[in-house]
Amino acid sequence: MIQTFAFYLFAVLMIASAVMVITARNPVHSVLWLILAFFNAAGLMVLVGAEFIAMLLVIVYVGAVAVLFLFVVMMLDIDVAAMRAGFMKNFPLGIAIALILLAELVLGIGAYRVGAIELGTPMASEAPAMVENNTAAIGAMLYSKYVFLFEIAGIILLVAMIGAIVLTHRPSKSKRGQQDIGKQVRRNPDEATVMKQPEVGKGVEL
Repeated sequence: MIQTFAFYLFAVLMIASAVMVITARNPVHSVLWLILAFFNAAGLMVLVGAEFIAMLLVIVYVGAVAVLFLFVVMMLDIDVAAMRAGFMKNFPLGIAIALILLAELVLGIGAYRVGAIELGTPMASEAPAMVENNTAAIGAMLYSKYVFLFEIAGIILLVAMIGAIVLTHRPSKSKRGQQDIGKQVRRNPDEATVMKQPEVGKGVEL
């Protein structure tokens, strides 16, 4: 019974938050609703016994969305001061949402301990022999049979990251505000500063 209730709760909240992602006018609010959708999707994965995918949803996607949140704030010139001004006004709503997320987490863990939802009953000849959980099985398969492909994927991601940095980095044409390292190294320390001792009531001649 608790499994069915948890499933419908996570599913309804995920669909509702997904609708709010595309209907919210504020892009920051859209990102926050997207984070909520990811959390509820992770809860659904826990219910079916795929805790590895649930962990990926929380760590990878929510972590990437947090970076996206920073890019939205920096690139769209959002008035953060005005948003902070309404912090205390929205504080009770934030506490309520935090309590709901905590209740969902407790409910999901309780439902998982009861047992995963049976999506189907395979035939005895087709049922794989699971000696360990899926996280350990995926790790053993990934770092044994597919370790070479795993390393290649990591190298491709590293090259893509470096390429994105190189393509987006453009040297500024203006020299204003830029340091000339060679000129700083070649300078004479005796000429770096000039000591002035102005008289009382008189300014300094430049």
